[in-house]
Amino acid sequence: MLNWIYEALGEHWGPLRLFDSFFFLAAAGFSAAALATWLALPRLWGHLPTDRGRAFAVDADQSVGKPVSAGLIFVSIFALAALVFVPLDARPLLTLPLVLAAMVVGYLDDRRGGFSEYQLAAMDLVIAIGAAVTIHGLLPATLWLPLWPAVIVLPAWMAIPLATGVIWLAINATNCSDGVDGVSGSLSGTAMMLLGGLLYAVIGSEVVARHLGVPFNADGASWAIMAFVMVGCVAGYLWYNAPPSQVLMGDAGSRPIGLMIGMLVVATNSPVFLVLVGSMLLLNGATGLLKVALMRFFGLRVLSRVRFPLHDHCRKELGWSNSQVLVRFMLVHLAVSALLVTLALKVR
Repeated sequence: MLNWIYEALGEHWGPLRLFDSFFFLAAAGFSAAALATWLALPRLWGHLPTDRGRAFAVDADQSVGKPVSAGLIFVSIFALAALVFVPLDARPLLTLPLVLAAMVVGYLDDRRGGFSEYQLAAMDLVIAIGAAVTIHGLLPATLWLPLWPAVIVLPAWMAIPLATGVIWLAINATNCSDGVDGVSGSLSGTAMMLLGGLLYAVIGSEVVARHLGVPFNADGASWAIMAFVMVGCVAGYLWYNAPPSQVLMGDAGSRPIGLMIGMLVVATNSPVFLVLVGSMLLLNGATGLLKVALMRFFGLRVLSRVRFPLHDHCRKELGWSNSQVLVRFMLVHLAVSALLVTLALKVR
């Protein structure tokens, strides 16, 4: 909306030119979303359902009674802020209904005490398909991979299932990583910051993209604004979720955040970025999904001595405190992500 104000009135008042700067819009969107979330959460979390604890989770009793589904508040703020700061004609805005759908699914799961795994998987799949089609349309997709100098053009019937898989995995990996104060929010917020920076400065810049030999995405800067607005919401939430937490995001937060990460990865035109910027999210959450799938569908028992999510193993078997899990996971996440992203961009 601010971009529309510039187009309508910018020639009459010079300072409105700021509303045409994607960098300003991203920074202002981050700040406004963080402040709005910080102010809204303590005023509204009394209306949220409370946590009932999770079976088999380590120290689940410490969360019982705390407000859950904070995502219902900060994802709603994200949607409103995105309409203000993202140009109204930008394609990424078309994904807002899907983000809100993921929030509603998560909220209903939090409030009801849980859909079945298969019901959630099916709903996530529908949302992921919708997001993939919204991003790619029904057109061929141009992809690129590290260590591979040429671009790869995939027809829509291949690109959409690939994008759907990336988004579905991101939703569930992020959801499974939630369970320790501050961990899921910090890991996902960092991943979105990296993806937002890449989409703004590299993939959304025609000059830089051409220099590095990666496909240019004309919507890259708009995706970056979306990323930083969501990071702002997560930052406002983390103020109250830092150990010991006062409120929990629940599935109403983790699912739309995972959806946003998956969509940002698809927007980079390189599906491997899910691994490059989300290594700890995948290690912490997706490995447990893989273990369960191998055991349930193929009868294969792997990593039988490792408890998943991995943060539960670290607390139960290694004796780490919640703060140690948070700091050590973040250190590994930052180091691995910075190294892998640098190599991906420079080694073509």
